[in-house]
Amino acid sequence: ELVLKVRIQNPNLRENDFIEIELDRQELTYKELLRVSCSELGVNPEHVQKIRKLPNTMLRKDKDVARLQDFQELELVLTVSDKNLLFRVPTLSERSGYNKKASELTY
Repeated sequence: ELVLKVRIQNPNLRENDFIEIELDRQELTYKELLRVSCSELGVNPEHVQKIRKLPNTMLRKDKDVARLQDFQELELVLTVSDKNLLFRVPTLSERSGYNKKASELTY
């Protein structure tokens, strides 16, 4: 098995940890990498714009995937439209511990 570190590219998240995924070395294809990564991260493959090998290399084909080494870091770059926000930062009033009455106090 080939072990890779994968995460979703999102600069808005404070904690954006990698997860480790395993790919069968007999099935090192772009399609299989996309399928396993999306399955593990809970992302629809249709929302993936590209897969980036960090720091700055785009994976495009099976030969690119075949060259990957154990524990290389990858990011899924998502296409997000206004209608289809995958990540949403909660507003202040939606955060736990927010006190509406305290926010209305004047000094």
